[in-house]
Amino acid sequence: MQKHAVKGFFASLVVMASGVYADDNLSWHGFIAQGLTRSQDSAFITDDNAFSRELTEIGINAKYTVNSSLSVAGQLVYLDGGNRYRQGSRVDYLFLDWRVAQYFDWQMNLHIGRYKNRHWLYSATQDVPQTRPSIILPQSVYYDGNRDMALSSDGIALQSIKVGDTGTWEVRWSLGRSPLAKEETKKFLSPLAQGRVKQDFVHQFSTYWQPDFSQWELGFSLLQSDFSYKPAEQDILLNGSSSVDRLTLAIRYDSENWEFSSELLRDRLRYKGDFTQGVTLDIDKTGEGGYAQFRYFLSDTVTGLVRIDTYDVDRDDREGTLLDLNPLGPIPRYYGFMDTATVGVSWDFAKQMRLSGEFSRTHGAGRLSAVLFPNSLIQAAPYWNTWSVQLMYWF
Repeated sequence: MQKHAVKGFFASLVVMASGVYADDNLSWHGFIAQGLTRSQDSAFITDDNAFSRELTEIGINAKYTVNSSLSVAGQLVYLDGGNRYRQGSRVDYLFLDWRVAQYFDWQMNLHIGRYKNRHWLYSATQDVPQTRPSIILPQSVYYDGNRDMALSSDGIALQSIKVGDTGTWEVRWSLGRSPLAKEETKKFLSPLAQGRVKQDFVHQFSTYWQPDFSQWELGFSLLQSDFSYKPAEQDILLNGSSSVDRLTLAIRYDSENWEFSSELLRDRLRYKGDFTQGVTLDIDKTGEGGYAQFRYFLSDTVTGLVRIDTYDVDRDDREGTLLDLNPLGPIPRYYGFMDTATVGVSWDFAKQMRLSGEFSRTHGAGRLSAVLFPNSLIQAAPYWNTWSVQLMYWF
């Protein structure tokens, strides 16, 4: 089945590419990445502790320029990341980009359609393997289970860039919602859930500032989103709703030979739901986490990476002791947190080709799945490892 999907996706790329050269207003780029990966003592990526080829990313992105202020941009990808996210093809983004205003020191763009979220340090580059700092991004902020929902939304977005005496300011605002596949409902709630989760809206705002003649970049972002659940006729969940409020603080320093970046976040989750077993959940908890990442450019072609990533599901229960009292059944305490140390290296051994490898050691499993229902947990031991090697080509 996977071979047919990949062949069909390649056929789509060929059809798209064949028409590209006929129009000078159309520019396009693509990437192909394949690797070997293994999650040891965890079902984060694989289920049986074996090495797997479920590390596939194939994509093409294009931009058609209508005139000097209007263009259309889109990206089609095929992904296979094992248990990290849904396998298959999807339209990552497809939007109308209208430059509403442009002056000597200020520009504003309006995006309409399936716009690309650009509110975090790596949210604009997480979908392209060669532009990410690592094969797998820090899960505290870039949780793979929410990959599609975090990457893009259907709606409207504004982006403004202002250059002044105090430096460069980027201000972004967006309002939309993301469609959720049925597989994602089962992953977020429970394999027994028969209905569908719907994102009612996601509202985001962010500001980034880079002082003049400085290598520092500082920023923050705000997110608010509501979700609702539409049950099936025969379902374990009679009704449900949830909301998420997120604050993210970001900092980055770019030097000639090294780069430091860090993001800290606070998530407030409120959830209400009634179950057929007579159980009612009314949850209000705040999670906290973040990462600190250091990259050193050993040469023009070799880059090393070291990162610490941490997340606590409930800041009032950082050790997960209250999970013993979960009304739907006890959950192991180590699902209340997740701390990961990562080392990696990448080598650009030829033009537009890269080989990357990384190893992660993790304590806890609080970021693998929603920690609400015992039968929906992604299985993991208290301590587990992840290995990944990926070959990339882009054009």
